[in-house]
Amino acid sequence: SSKNSLYTLVRYSSEHTLVAVPYAEAFEKELGRAAALLQEAAALSPDAGLKTYLEERAKAFTSNRYYESDLAWMDMKSSPLDLVIGPIETYEDKWFGQKAAFEAYVLIRDQEWSKKLEKFTAYLPELQAGLPVSEEYKPALDGSGSEINAYDVVFYAGDCNAGSKTIAINLPNDERIQATKGTRRLQLKNVMRAKYEHILVPIAEALMVPEQVELINFDAFFSTVMFHEVAHGLGIKEVVGKPGLLVREALKEHASALEEGKADILGLYMIRQLHEKGELESSMEAYYATFMAGIFRSVRFGAASAHGKANMMRFNYFMEHGAFAKDPESSRYRVDFSKMEEAMKGLSERILTIQGNGDYAAATEELNKRGNISTELQSDLDRLAELGIPVDLVFKQGPEVLGLHP
Repeated sequence: SSKNSLYTLVRYSSEHTLVAVPYAEAFEKELGRAAALLQEAAALSPDAGLKTYLEERAKAFTSNRYYESDLAWMDMKSSPLDLVIGPIETYEDKWFGQKAAFEAYVLIRDQEWSKKLEKFTAYLPELQAGLPVSEEYKPALDGSGSEINAYDVVFYAGDCNAGSKTIAINLPNDERIQATKGTRRLQLKNVMRAKYEHILVPIAEALMVPEQVELINFDAFFSTVMFHEVAHGLGIKEVVGKPGLLVREALKEHASALEEGKADILGLYMIRQLHEKGELESSMEAYYATFMAGIFRSVRFGAASAHGKANMMRFNYFMEHGAFAKDPESSRYRVDFSKMEEAMKGLSERILTIQGNGDYAAATEELNKRGNISTELQSDLDRLAELGIPVDLVFKQGPEVLGLHP
């Protein structure tokens, strides 16, 4: 119903009943202004795909129908400039996870890095078929419409600039489009590098044994982030045996945390499979060590974030299964590479099964059991704060920083 729509507010009417108010109506003035600016930008665009997308998105702001503009964004293949704008992610809706928040990114494609990434989407059907879970939880996948590109970000606004800053995007979220056209995966390279240099490496130096810190590298970090986004396309979107019931509807407010947990762990699974095929250069030990440092980085976002909860769930599962342990002498963490692989398979199967069954009770139990920070881990995270390692970036951005004058 429209009350469940991503693009409505639910309000009390004068008759004291709940009614759905479309965003286009609730934010008529603001969206009218945004639509006019998009039309202006469309008129200036030299790229036909970008022009069509901007025009369709402008219409969506006033019609409240986003499907056509999402399709236009998927069809926009050649533009070096990209814009992601509109009500997109539902992380901010802590009640049912149904209402999308507005955000915008201005992006410039890195043509050289994008060319390097082209080959990976061809492996999606094969990777889906090889997932470590029963057949019914991994329907056949067509990866032909999906693509991966690298971008440098020029500007963030709205939801993506609130709290933890996004380093990769996998859109659109509309399951109908995913089924027919796949998704576009945008790796935000300049933001990734900033987080790697200013946050991930200092964390690893503070918390991990020195010989494993030496294994960590930017290409491995880029790959773990990239395959996290690719992995959102793997697994299952509808509950097994219940056609039409989406996993995100069945898992309600836990859907985002489980989906982020799935993407994290299946991203690592994909790296393992592609490494065996000789498609990735770093050693698996380098990927595992970098992945471990990535958990420390993301777990600091805390329980209010779907990504933070997902990382806690993974941290606690890996610790229980011996994938890493604290060195008793140095009090630093050491990855057990052989046990890491077993834990990766076990957690993959657990999350995919909960999603496939649409098992709300099991999702609740999993997050209650493992979605929390232990006292010991909190003391380690406190040490990072004392060392002055930031939890996240704060951007200096806008016309002045870019040397533009309104």
